[in-house]
Amino acid sequence: MRLVVGISGASGVIYGIRMLEVLKDQPDVETHLVISNGGKLNIKLETEWDVKDVEALADEVHSDQNLAATIASGSYKTGGMVVAPCSMKTLSAIVNSYADTLVARAADVVLKEGRRLVLMPRETPLHSGHCKMLHEATQMGAIIAPPMPAFYNNPQSIDDLINHNVGRVLDLFGLDNAIVKRWAGAQTRRKA
Repeated sequence: MRLVVGISGASGVIYGIRMLEVLKDQPDVETHLVISNGGKLNIKLETEWDVKDVEALADEVHSDQNLAATIASGSYKTGGMVVAPCSMKTLSAIVNSYADTLVARAADVVLKEGRRLVLMPRETPLHSGHCKMLHEATQMGAIIAPPMPAFYNNPQSIDDLINHNVGRVLDLFGLDNAIVKRWAGAQTRRKA
């Protein structure tokens, strides 16, 4: 499966990076990466990663300005796309079909072809305009998967929180992964 990973300029670029790390170990997945300028800035601001090292995790890297890239065409078959994190600017471009960047164009293509588009919006609090766009994105076929922490899995670190969200998104593509602590029922919870 070809999977497009977009990293936009919202806080939380580590979600896209971790997704690429996990997908690197999936032999049947070919990753196509697009990082917006804001995403590149946040990689520098929020992580110890260099952009070139993040790009090295992907099978193919596309410039966000290259609207003639393979992933800009519906005839180039992919299994879908994840935008992790998804800024409100990118969400707006997707919802309004304003495909002036490759992240937005690739997402638009995924939607028009009926493929799976998963958006990980990272903004809080949300005003009604944000909520309206999230609603409209779902009406267009996108899946909204905000990176909200789960606590039933007894996370012990920030990595546990990140892994759980990334793993749950990969579940949406049918990609089995070992980074999710699966719910096994209330009887398995620790005793206080």
